Amino acid sequence: MASIISSQVIESLTPGRFIAALILLTISSFVVDFARKPLYSKALPRVGPGGSFLGTLKSWAYFLTRYHTWVAEGYEKYSKQGRAFVVPSAPYRPQEIVIPRSQAAWMLEQPDRVLSTKEAHRDTLHNDYQFFGVDDEFPIRTIHKHLARNIASLIPAVQEEVHAAIDDTFGKDVENWTSLNLWEAWLGIIPRVTNRILVGAPLCRNQEFLDCQVGFANDVVRNGFLLDMVPHIFQPLVAPFIVLPNWWHWRKSYSHARPVIEQRLYDLERQESGDDPAGDDWKAPEDMLTWLIRQAKAEGLTSELNPEMLSKRILPVEFAAIHTTVTTGFNLILDLLSSDPSLGYIDTIREETSRVFAEENGAWTKQGLARLHRTDSAIKESMRFSHFARALTHRKVVAPEGVTNPVEGWHAPYGAFLMLDLAGTHRDPELYPEPDKYDAWRFSRQREAYEAKSAEEKGDAEEAMRVKKLGMVTTSAEFLAFSHGRHACPGRFFVAHELKMILAYLVQNYEFKPLAERPKSIWIGSSFIPEVQARIEVRRRKRRV
Repeated sequence: MASIISSQVIESLTPGRFIAALILLTISSFVVDFARKPLYSKALPRVGPGGSFLGTLKSWAYFLTRYHTWVAEGYEKYSKQGRAFVVPSAPYRPQEIVIPRSQAAWMLEQPDRVLSTKEAHRDTLHNDYQFFGVDDEFPIRTIHKHLARNIASLIPAVQEEVHAAIDDTFGKDVENWTSLNLWEAWLGIIPRVTNRILVGAPLCRNQEFLDCQVGFANDVVRNGFLLDMVPHIFQPLVAPFIVLPNWWHWRKSYSHARPVIEQRLYDLERQESGDDPAGDDWKAPEDMLTWLIRQAKAEGLTSELNPEMLSKRILPVEFAAIHTTVTTGFNLILDLLSSDPSLGYIDTIREETSRVFAEENGAWTKQGLARLHRTDSAIKESMRFSHFARALTHRKVVAPEGVTNPVEGWHAPYGAFLMLDLAGTHRDPELYPEPDKYDAWRFSRQREAYEAKSAEEKGDAEEAMRVKKLGMVTTSAEFLAFSHGRHACPGRFFVAHELKMILAYLVQNYEFKPLAERPKSIWIGSSFIPEVQARIEVRRRKRRV
């Protein structure tokens, strides 16, 4: 009987019926997802297709090409009037409430039990699948605890790695101009320098290990787009196949990292027991690997003290550091080379960095890097001008009762997403005169004017504080490149030092041909995708530093 029923079922599965069932299942999954999305107050204005069933269908069709213009429209119509608005999101994600700058403090001051950064990142990046269920909370806590106190002592190692990586990537030919793919060039620098403080030398120079970390970062970006298009009820079935490249890149990198991690665990354990692994003079390398081990022991988290878990804990940091810093450095060079050569941006940075470098006796220090006011301004202005995402500050409503906005009175239920509009803020003429122009000294002018004043004129404490906040690491509701609030990027101080050292070495040791036109980036969904095929012409300077 069973065999007869089975044969009848198989015979009934004609191609037409199979396709019809598949279509019905897809439509059903969409309906279920639509019904599960948080419903927003009708008092909130909307841009783009409406929040209805048909409006959501329409947002599917246009999200990748129109999201940027929807948010830009809302910023002009509502944000500048101090009002929040709703914008369509990726097909299987909740629509987002864009919070105006005037209400940013309210959003950022909400406790994590009400508005969660962690849960927003978890949903946006699909952490459970892409990072194998390991979130970034423990690594971020470790960075907060250890990076700032060690950053001054890390600078010599970072300088060494920066110089070696640039020499290897850009070459030493002083006679001939070389055409370089700029994106690939930055990939030759940032992963290596970043891993000097993550896993130390010599692993940071292992090219196969670095290639796997870059591959993993690329996987996260690509698969994030793909998973946003998959209904939630299908994700447990489909996601494990989509993230197979993530798993492959991690396993391959782990094969190189495992001996290093095992040795570090062994050495630190022996040192702790009083039996130093290399004699009384042995010191543990100050890098992320050591910090994670120390932090796990301090918190009694024995489950963290195994090579596999430690290697996975580094993955979110690798992704964040590689993806964002490469894009920032890539944009910086394009902004400088496509500016009017008569403005002398590169020559001025060359003079400043060479002068301070000489004053520091050829070795960068925290204090020396802090004196690079124009270099700092040029980098910060590029981060303002050449943003790579519409928004970097997101919060998810995790309070079961939701949250009510005290200014406008609207209510956001559990599961709602809130965000600050970075691109609109950074290109607002009320905040930045001529916002669509790259002005390398936009932030250093005010600092230099203040420094030129007499001691008597500098007596205004309010002005002194305002000038102090002009540096690139200071976040605000007007400058969101590192996000803002207590969850702002914890690694931004290292990134600032890293980028300054890289730019200093590049301009001191290489000549660059100006670009007649800046290569165009394009918006895809909420991301601004750089022209990764862009090439530049470089030549080693005969007078090297």
